[in-house]
Amino acid sequence: MADDQYRQHQQHQYGQAGQQPRSHQVVKAATAVTAGGSLLLLSGLTLAGTVIALTIATPLFVIFSPVLVPAVITVGLLITGFLASGGFGVAAVTVLSWIYTYVTGKHPPGSDQLDTARMKFAGKAREIRDRAEHFGQQQQSS
Repeated sequence: MADDQYRQHQQHQYGQAGQQPRSHQVVKAATAVTAGGSLLLLSGLTLAGTVIALTIATPLFVIFSPVLVPAVITVGLLITGFLASGGFGVAAVTVLSWIYTYVTGKHPPGSDQLDTARMKFAGKAREIRDRAEHFGQQQQSS
């Protein structure tokens, strides 16, 4: 009901449904052109600054490349090592937390699958033991 009243108000104010007065369209277009133009100008200035900075910095990169390249590789390896170490530490804490929860009798996610696998392994171990005993008895009787 409120939507119908809003539509009627819009139709009364703007004429047909969805149309806006020409002044609103002009203001929207002027705002869009102003915002777009200023962003385009800012983009051009950023590009020009980047080209100038690269032009100035390229000779320095060439001169110092025997030092910079190994330094970048070393820093990259150090960062990779620290991130891997941290990741392994988080994984270890998570696994230890899961094991503690499992051992204390609670049922963390995946414990049912672990119990099922343990039962299957125990069944197979019993089966192999029985076969070995049976094979050993056959060998002794022969």
